[in-house]
Amino acid sequence: MKAVKEHVRRLMMPLATPFCGVSPNALTLVGLSLCTAAGALLALHRPVVAGVLILLGGFFDVMDGTVARQSSASTPFGGFLDSVSDRLGDGAILIGAMLGGYTALGALPDWFLGALALLLCLMVSYTRARAEALGLGMEGVGIGERAERMLALAVGAVLGLLSWAVALVVVLASITLVQRVLYAKRMLS
Repeated sequence: MKAVKEHVRRLMMPLATPFCGVSPNALTLVGLSLCTAAGALLALHRPVVAGVLILLGGFFDVMDGTVARQSSASTPFGGFLDSVSDRLGDGAILIGAMLGGYTALGALPDWFLGALALLLCLMVSYTRARAEALGLGMEGVGIGERAERMLALAVGAVLGLLSWAVALVVVLASITLVQRVLYAKRMLS
């Protein structure tokens, strides 16, 4: 997974060049704004446009880090802002999906799948943050990092399969959470 992520980063380098004069933090906030708008559009029953905005938000989420590295503008605050913005963006999208009725599946209460997805996404992030606070690198650990989860939601929204995409996010985040806990146990024991 780490090798795939590094390959994507290399592919994004030429796309980052036009943004190198822009603050990476500004790019982070653009990505957050797009994800927030996507959440609002989901609540307003506009899933296709929301899916496109989720993809664009993901593009800026990759660009902020790429530009920071390429222009030697990485800062601890920039990493902090990126993490906080990612959680806010995740919340906006999933809450918008719940408000729009896109998290109903089977006999489950309409809100359950979205709430579970939100909780698990937060826990995937928390396990990484907590492990890193203990000195353990966690990047690339798990099959369902944020990029994969957002891609699933964007494609699901565009294809009219958002409830199933949210269910997929639950599965991916659950597996990733277990993978990270087991990895931390192995490395910290």
